[in-house]
Amino acid sequence: MREPLYLEDLAAGQLFKTGSHLMTQDEIIAFARQYDPQPFHIDPEAARHTFFDGLAASGWHTGAISMRLQVESGPALAGGMIGASVDLSWPQPTRPGDILHVESEILAVTPSRSRPDRGFITLKSETKNQKGEVLQLQTSKLLVWRRKPL
Repeated sequence: MREPLYLEDLAAGQLFKTGSHLMTQDEIIAFARQYDPQPFHIDPEAARHTFFDGLAASGWHTGAISMRLQVESGPALAGGMIGASVDLSWPQPTRPGDILHVESEILAVTPSRSRPDRGFITLKSETKNQKGEVLQLQTSKLLVWRRKPL
């Protein structure tokens, strides 16, 4: 188990890199059938004739995998990754065969003025494929706990 990180352990400029996940065509289609059933996500033949020019994972699927990677092998924030806000974009589609990983950087650490037991970090996270192409860009404000005083 990884040591939990508290607000005092974090500083702007810190970098984190997760493990990886292979996106398969079957996984992309299964997720989309359940949560985002559009032709370019569920039908490889129909997808060839769309904006994506081929099967593309739902952005929400890319987001879900990114979240799992962050929780399993990203910054081990004490109490979990508790989001307060997020800015999210998908510069390129995720394709079958892409191997995803997430690279994150802490942009800011801000102690709470009114609640001494916590603060916030601003975390910029790029979900990349095996070619280094950014498939998802996310900037999040996350609640982070402080260590309890001795």
